[in-house]
Amino acid sequence: MNEDFLNIPLDRINPDTLRKMVEEFVTRDWSELADSEYTLNEKVEQVLQQLHDKRARIVYDNTTESWNIISDI
Repeated sequence: MNEDFLNIPLDRINPDTLRKMVEEFVTRDWSELADSEYTLNEKVEQVLQQLHDKRARIVYDNTTESWNIISDI
């Protein structure tokens, strides 16, 4: 993994903050939400499940000073 990225362990993020992060990610990365068969809550739950199953992870980019969720599949 690129050394400019840091993995952020889920247990270091307050659950309410984690949910807000995932909500922001979903609305940012899934702009077709209005046309989707899934609700915002359903998409948030899907991403949370992927994070807990270690099929995705939260990373912090030191260069851009921003975070993102990436897939590990």
